[in-house]
Amino acid sequence: MLLINKIFNTETIRTMWDKEDEKYYISIVDIVGVLAESKNPTAYWRVLKKRLKDEGNETVTNCNGLKLKAKDGKYRMTNICDIEGMFRIIESIPSRNAEPIKQWLAHLGKERIDETFDPEIALQRAIEIYRAKGYDETWIAKRIKSLQERKRLTDVWKENGIGSNIEYAILTNEIYKKMVRNDSKRI
Repeated sequence: MLLINKIFNTETIRTMWDKEDEKYYISIVDIVGVLAESKNPTAYWRVLKKRLKDEGNETVTNCNGLKLKAKDGKYRMTNICDIEGMFRIIESIPSRNAEPIKQWLAHLGKERIDETFDPEIALQRAIEIYRAKGYDETWIAKRIKSLQERKRLTDVWKENGIGSNIEYAILTNEIYKKMVRNDSKRI
């Protein structure tokens, strides 16, 4: 996963995409190895894990084992966590390597709090991200409008008793099928 390796200065961090959960899982030992500069990241993680458990940190309970390919090419059980868990672990590592990531997280947290007081900031940030990705102003305006329309539609569904993700998926699929049928009739 490019973003993860970019955060860690292009160090190799083993990741795995889980289609079912629609999440990335990251090797904790790899993160610890990069940030703590420990000669034995596995031992460092073991000590950190115990300390976090003793503090009542729930992150450790969400760390699962998964067989990942090691440097020697063999697959070994490795503790993994999702991206949120990764950041929680980073917060717990006292290291100069972790400090820039902690500062970045603090900045992101401040931005999100600012957005709760003024939601227009979030909208402007989204527009800037779309521009940076190369989308033109017309596309951006259509995208924002479609998001507003989708929000209104899901609000109507919620008001009428639709609540589960599967129900939303079924209704969304029906709308998509109808749109495809209408587009094919125009051709």
